[in-house]
Amino acid sequence: MASSEGAAAPEEQRLGPVLRRHDQVQHSTTDQRLLDSEGSSEWVHTDPWRVMRIQSEFVEGFGALAELGPAVSVFGSARTLRDSAEYATGVKLGRALVEAGFSVITGGGPGAMEAANRGAHEAGGTSVGLGIELPFEQGMNAYVNLGVDFRYFFVRKTCFVKYARGFVVLPGGLGTLDELFEALTLVQTRKVTRFPIVLFGTAYWSGLVDWLRETLIAEGKAAPRDLELFHLSDDVEEAVALVTKEVGPGVR
Repeated sequence: MASSEGAAAPEEQRLGPVLRRHDQVQHSTTDQRLLDSEGSSEWVHTDPWRVMRIQSEFVEGFGALAELGPAVSVFGSARTLRDSAEYATGVKLGRALVEAGFSVITGGGPGAMEAANRGAHEAGGTSVGLGIELPFEQGMNAYVNLGVDFRYFFVRKTCFVKYARGFVVLPGGLGTLDELFEALTLVQTRKVTRFPIVLFGTAYWSGLVDWLRETLIAEGKAAPRDLELFHLSDDVEEAVALVTKEVGPGVR
């Protein structure tokens, strides 16, 4: 074996469990690199940084809602007008849910979301808004008393489901449909259990239900029992009873 006696020792650096030698040695400290503001900012747009930002959104959302107690998520159009019958129904629904012992969670925006938050707020309950960063977002409505803003839809949707005992879906557009079918899929695949979903407004939702029955199910793309994953209602008291009927003791 050749002797290494007299040979120059390699430059060596130990950083915790990591050993660096030769050209892998770093000539600055971790603190120096952290505090150096002259470096490239491209790291802000990399996937590892996005993962950290996503993680922080989950932490903030979970932390804000962990002690919320029993709640129901209410969805509906941001375009619902304040002087419309739909808006009045949303207010009545939010109030009725609070009177039944629930907090009300919405997307925090205007229209039907504002109506449900308003009813909850005026009834003295907890009115939650889970907002989303959008180019045309109008900000959190004035009736939210606990709000969280999100960058990512999927983090927001997790919080809608995780902290709600059920959904009431007022007439709405693509965002409302997104939330509805997300919930239906989670119940169908048993990712969540005992999660009632109420479609409020028979006239509005009957066309969709007919399509589910006459096209989706008729062509074998879904099972007839999937129509049992949701309820239809035109009455606020009935909707509250349907969405809260499977909640355990401790809620009046």
